Amino acid sequence: MGKKKHRSKKVRQVAALPFRRDEDGQTRVLLISSRETLRPVIPKGWPMRGKSDAKSAAIEAFEEAGVRGRMSRKPIGSYRYWKRKDDHFELANVDVYALEVRKISKSWKEQGERALAWVPQAEAAALVDDPELGTLIAIVAL
Repeated sequence: MGKKKHRSKKVRQVAALPFRRDEDGQTRVLLISSRETLRPVIPKGWPMRGKSDAKSAAIEAFEEAGVRGRMSRKPIGSYRYWKRKDDHFELANVDVYALEVRKISKSWKEQGERALAWVPQAEAAALVDDPELGTLIAIVAL
């Protein structure tokens, strides 16, 4: 009997790191809850055909959190996490783009499906479960 090879395809996603500055100059990061586990995360999704990765991340931020603003053209960093599939996990690499929030919509696609919280940058870094994402949030200059 031959061995069955398990080929794992490369999984790549894009994400937005929404942030804004308070009147006192403190940087706050917008965390949203994941739909299934309710963990604090940032908006992320799949690259979209015909759109740049930055544009794809901006669309995800609007659909998941109702925010728009100035998006970085290049990733500010990346992180990896184990993406749960029906019968296995796949290691996903996520390129993260900074999104300086300038507008918060009154309604958006996933409104009511996720909780949103503006938290100080250091607190946001501690709240996310993914260690690499937490490190990225902690060290990035926004």
